[in-house]
Amino acid sequence: MADILYEDNHILIVNKRPGEIVQGDKTGDEPLVESLKKMIKERDAKPGNVFLGVVHRLDRPVGGAVIFAKTSKALSRLNEMLRNGDIHKTYWALTRGLPKDESATLTHWITTTERNNKSYASAAPKPGAKEARLEYKVLAHGDTFNLVEVKLLTGRKHQIRVQLSAIGCPIRGDLKYGDRRSNPDGSISLLARKIEFIHPVSKQPVSVIAPVPQENVWQALAGKN
Repeated sequence: MADILYEDNHILIVNKRPGEIVQGDKTGDEPLVESLKKMIKERDAKPGNVFLGVVHRLDRPVGGAVIFAKTSKALSRLNEMLRNGDIHKTYWALTRGLPKDESATLTHWITTTERNNKSYASAAPKPGAKEARLEYKVLAHGDTFNLVEVKLLTGRKHQIRVQLSAIGCPIRGDLKYGDRRSNPDGSISLLARKIEFIHPVSKQPVSVIAPVPQENVWQALAGKN
């Protein structure tokens, strides 16, 4: 059963589990959007097809809050809000390595290679690279890992993963971007923690928080915050 964080007539926000895909890819695995359509159809006894639009994605090994639109009106408005930076997303990451500064804005230029589905960060502009910016703040220190809060200012492929790796702080379990050891469940320790926006139809503020994973290392560091 889906872990629903927020729902009304226009919007559905769920807590995606690491390992789930938001929409279809070449693996052929059932995406979250399709399983949610089935859930809504069954739960609400809806005849015919259920509309559910994907507003944004999370990488497969990442968990946390994901927005879906239940009406075409909400989808078009949410897509525009996303483009305009009016949907504010906050992430929590467990990093191996401590950033030099307790809080800072990081700016890199990112290129992506489709062949190996990987992004690369450069400290200076280069042809074909897109500017990537994020703000981070260290929330808690641990013996091996640290809890870092990240707010995205741009939306590039694997942006948080590659930018934190570029400053010597790879995310726990993220072998692709420099961590030494995988997590037992194949996840990476990156959580889409919070989503905030003005509802595109009711115009009321919406603020949704995804729960911290039950894993001991997460609970210990989140408890210090």
